[in-house]
Amino acid sequence: MGNVFIGGGGEGYGSPQNLLLNKANRHGLVAGATGTGKTVTLQIMAEGFAAAGVPVFLSDVKGDLSGLAVAGSEDFKLHEAFTKRSKTIGFDLTYDAFPVTFWDLFGEQGHPIRATVAEMGPLLLARLMELSDAQEGVLNVAFRAADEEGLPLLDLKDLQSLLVWVGDHADELSTRYGNVAKSSIGAIQRQLLVLENQGGEALFGEPALELADLMRVDADGRGMINILAADQLMGSPRLYATFLLWLLSELFEELPEVGNPDKPKLVFFFDEAHLLFDDAPKALVDKVEQVARLIRSKGVGIYFVTQNPADIPEDVLGQLGNRVQHALRAFTAKDRKELKQAAETYRDNPAFATSEAIQEVGTGEAVTSFLDEKGIPQMVERTLIRPPSSQLGPIDAATRKEIMNASEMAGKYDTPLDRESASEMLAKRADDAAKAAEAAEAEEEALEEKEREYKAARRYDGKTSSSKKSSSSGFGSALASVVTKELKGTTGRRLVRGILGSLFKGN
Repeated sequence: MGNVFIGGGGEGYGSPQNLLLNKANRHGLVAGATGTGKTVTLQIMAEGFAAAGVPVFLSDVKGDLSGLAVAGSEDFKLHEAFTKRSKTIGFDLTYDAFPVTFWDLFGEQGHPIRATVAEMGPLLLARLMELSDAQEGVLNVAFRAADEEGLPLLDLKDLQSLLVWVGDHADELSTRYGNVAKSSIGAIQRQLLVLENQGGEALFGEPALELADLMRVDADGRGMINILAADQLMGSPRLYATFLLWLLSELFEELPEVGNPDKPKLVFFFDEAHLLFDDAPKALVDKVEQVARLIRSKGVGIYFVTQNPADIPEDVLGQLGNRVQHALRAFTAKDRKELKQAAETYRDNPAFATSEAIQEVGTGEAVTSFLDEKGIPQMVERTLIRPPSSQLGPIDAATRKEIMNASEMAGKYDTPLDRESASEMLAKRADDAAKAAEAAEAEEEALEEKEREYKAARRYDGKTSSSKKSSSSGFGSALASVVTKELKGTTGRRLVRGILGSLFKGN
């Protein structure tokens, strides 16, 4: 039976700890305080999955995980310590590099990765922009209107144009869907500007990411390790969390059911997982719980990485069967309460007190519990985490660039695609409406000129038209003249575009 070796023990430690591949889609948790070894655990788990032919997606928050692409070296200062630990836990340490694809929302440290506005949807966008319930309702109306009007929403420019159109048609849309307040539209537009300033514009557009590109294996059958450069992205934590949740949702929507596979189709590590749940509305937490519960039947394993298990809602935490708990500190009453709660989520081992072990384990050690062949959590064990085979620490910029240039993804996503979508279509509508108005003006002016010539000719002949016709045409001509003069001016053109479209002329 295939497995990923996590670590083992010597004196005072438990039996060898393995994560069974056929239980790896039952999700997991990697927790512990800063500096206790979570990053190394992420690294060795990614190595194990990749070696077993399982693709991995993980975010590199601190820039340290890029070393997966390069083999470790005996020249490394910890080589002697790694060798000693390997002998202690019965692990045959050989240094090796792994297949890596680098991604970056900003396209600087990896291949660009994009989604369309339509794919993101109103719920996640509302979360991203911190909208109120009323504002989220208006955003939902905007998306419905875009569907009905056949307006593709690809980038932020499309959404901005659509919101202007919604504002121009607020009364009509309010009649159909309920109140569409212009104040809410204005608030959404302001939040869009904030999102754009945070770099969100880089996320939205085409070519959009194809999920199959995250689920590749190399020529040797090893799973591709997809590393998202997140050090810069963490400056906009809500954008980071929303993007990863969108990616999970897309996997859930698009992948077919596979039941209980021998190994996962993809393993997804969600680092800094607390950002997903901080101040999250209940609707969003419910969505995460639903995805976590159902996505395992699609062959996807989700591993939440955070400092404290208390960061994860109980309904989600209860679904995480494979766990690695690094040290937690208990300096305050709140810390002690959270430590107790963390210890209570493990199956007790009579050899030691779990809460004490969680405080005592050192860097590179952990208390662990994995599912057995029957899917039952094993007793908690104290474990020495195995050393990584790849380089510990980041690679240099030149090496990263070389790997990116040699990647199958080189060139596929690098050049943005700006095809006709909502912004261009609404601008064309407005332009067509303005041209139609100008044509109507010209036609009215031509009719007025003919009427003036006709009257001038009758006066020249010494004849007069009937009083009825004169009265009727005189009143109509006067009214048409007033309207035409109004429409010929700048104010008039703005009025026409406001009625028929939006102010997109010249965009």
